[in-house]
Amino acid sequence: MAISLPTLRKNYFHELKARDAARDQMDARRLELAWELAEGGNVGAFKEFGRLLERNDRMEVERELGSAPKKDEKPSPSERLGKKQLDEIRARDADADLMAELEQEASQNARH
Repeated sequence: MAISLPTLRKNYFHELKARDAARDQMDARRLELAWELAEGGNVGAFKEFGRLLERNDRMEVERELGSAPKKDEKPSPSERLGKKQLDEIRARDADADLMAELEQEASQNARH
């Protein structure tokens, strides 16, 4: 075709999306057939159903991890907090930590 991968994705996105949907339908049908055979007492089909189910679970986890933001990525400007907001959050956290520490010391002194 002599085109780059980004161009392929840009211009043929709907075909790639349809291919993924067809693949999902085929996998669902394989799971359905394996389950029907397993219900009929076929032990090999039951084992295959388990393998297919595990494979599907792995793919789902990979999909979720792939959509999570990377550590190296910077947050978008709308997600970033300003210096004053960060200072306010840090001050509240410091107050809470100090209060917890004072309560702990007071409870230790009360026991003596």
